[in-house]
Amino acid sequence: MTDLRAMTSSYARPARPRDRGSIRPANLGVVLRILRDAGPRSRAQIATDTGLPKPTVTTLVAELVAAGLIREGPAQREGAVGRPGTLVRIDGGDLCGIGLEVSTSYVQVLALTLSGDSVYEHRVAVAVAEAGAEEVLDLTAREIQACLTAIDGDGIRPVGLTLALPGVIDSASGTVDYAPAIGWRGVAVADGLRRRLDRPVPGLVLENDAKLAAVAEHVQVQGSDVHDMVCITGERGIGAGIISDGRLLRGATGFAGEVGHMPLDPQRRPCVCGRRGCWEVMVGLDAILRQAGAGGDDPVLDPAIELEARLGELRRRALDGDGRTREALEQVAEDLGLGLALLADVLNPRVVVLGGYFTHIGDLMLDRVREVVRERVMASDAGRCEVRLSELGFAAAARGGAYLALDAVYQDPGAV
Repeated sequence: MTDLRAMTSSYARPARPRDRGSIRPANLGVVLRILRDAGPRSRAQIATDTGLPKPTVTTLVAELVAAGLIREGPAQREGAVGRPGTLVRIDGGDLCGIGLEVSTSYVQVLALTLSGDSVYEHRVAVAVAEAGAEEVLDLTAREIQACLTAIDGDGIRPVGLTLALPGVIDSASGTVDYAPAIGWRGVAVADGLRRRLDRPVPGLVLENDAKLAAVAEHVQVQGSDVHDMVCITGERGIGAGIISDGRLLRGATGFAGEVGHMPLDPQRRPCVCGRRGCWEVMVGLDAILRQAGAGGDDPVLDPAIELEARLGELRRRALDGDGRTREALEQVAEDLGLGLALLADVLNPRVVVLGGYFTHIGDLMLDRVREVVRERVMASDAGRCEVRLSELGFAAAARGGAYLALDAVYQDPGAV
């Protein structure tokens, strides 16, 4: 099993290049990551960026071209005079990584090529806790099979599959130890999927959804000065993926980021974990729907309706001035800001990214959330912590899974 810390570190900080023949795979990976992170370059630029001798770069580029992972072509220069230079760029269109998420209310699969293009995406609504683990694994296996069939038809080969789930994950055994948001405990997911699939899937790995969402969000800001960030999943459960100094923070036993069960107000409603007033009871998806919904046959409370449609209805009501909806948004904004301020005091992130349902209606709360964070964080100017909305929405965890699957190529391009 490949270690997650080692895999994600290549997104944050490329390995140091060397030019000994015994570490050729490392040098191939360095060149490939430079092209991924910095964009198309000339061979001379690659040599400068990596510190490798130009003849070594020429050999490495030729090998990566032969493997179909990169291509060379003329630079596009508008209005330029003279012969255009030649640039090297990522190719790998016949390879993909598959990311799949089992959330509280849907199963989603996403396949990305090496260049980041989406070649397959599908999501199906399901009440996961109510359906039970066996039925959800049946559905998940069908979704994987449909993806594999589609990319096979396009001549695309998967290099790995990463499955995102909420809760505490034992990646080594492929087991969900405890996921209260979906009611799973001790579920052998990897073995269950392998039994259900009619073909082996390379590199099947399980990981926590918030951690994978953080991987995806960190890729989004690559090249900026953001190396410390917290990514909040806005689902029925609330989790955090933490990037510290450019690396995914896992903790001693992989439990880091389970912020949804911080008991912030013991007078609030009971939580699925057995305690009262956990943060996810205050700001999770169920909280906003419960507080804003009018009960009975209110469509925003109907799980049979697509979640985006229900959130769209909440947005419409808020913009129309509906008192119940606006009060719900105000309360969640207060409670969200309270929890984020605690995290900012402890972790001092440069950016906090709000994902999941927050990407659909979070702009209606964002000003107040930022005010609460500024009021409560001990450091001046909130420690320069910026709260922003994700641009990835509900696809973040699956996208992070696809990136993680693809990282096997960057670790050893020659093996592909």
